[in-house]
Amino acid sequence: MDKAAPALKTTFISHGTLGSKDLEATRRFYEEFLGLEVVRTSPTSLMIRLGGEHVYAVVFTKKKERMPRMYHNGLDVETDAEVDDAWRRCQAEAARWGLHDITKPLARHGTYSFLLWDADDNAWEILSNPRGGYTWIFEQGDLAGKGHFDKQFLANRPGRSK
Repeated sequence: MDKAAPALKTTFISHGTLGSKDLEATRRFYEEFLGLEVVRTSPTSLMIRLGGEHVYAVVFTKKKERMPRMYHNGLDVETDAEVDDAWRRCQAEAARWGLHDITKPLARHGTYSFLLWDADDNAWEILSNPRGGYTWIFEQGDLAGKGHFDKQFLANRPGRSK
């Protein structure tokens, strides 16, 4: 099926935005715990990135609301064992970093992962994914049936490492 030409001629998803209740504490968490690159862009903002050109703006807000689970941010590791190690580390350091609602790791939508919320109430998913993240799903094209929610989807992922 031919696709219609888009109305806008965009070329790159360059950024997203996260909120912060305390930029200095958030910066320490991002650098020291999550391993993100961080730069200060103004007295009320940071930019973060990891492993690519897509960045997030992190903006101070006095009325930061909890991020719903469906709007989480993914941080990839290479193996399921690394997901388990990250989960144990989150459990061990939850009080120090203000981590909460840490779920148990499980297989879902083609990956093995767990979710957590940080002190800013931003939701994060730590997941095993091949290099390039979810690009492997794009390579499969449109999915039918349950798609990436099918229980066998994880087992069929190319290059899956346990």
